Amino acid sequence: MVVAYVLIKANSGEADRILDEISDLDGVVDAHIVAGDVDFIAKLDVESPGDVKEVSANGIQRVRGVESTETYLSMD
Repeated sequence: MVVAYVLIKANSGEADRILDEISDLDGVVDAHIVAGDVDFIAKLDVESPGDVKEVSANGIQRVRGVESTETYLSMD
């Protein structure tokens, strides 16, 4: 299994909708609205690094209002 954390910036006032759409994506096991430099953090638990790319690029980045993402793979 591959665990990754995706930091998400959004440009929408619809935080609850964005959080719900991110949380509903396959591979997302946890997601939160946060304060700081980013607006959301999502935890992914998937089979491969390619699956991380699939969830981030073809899932999270396609949610309306998402502006940018940064993805970090867990090392343990």
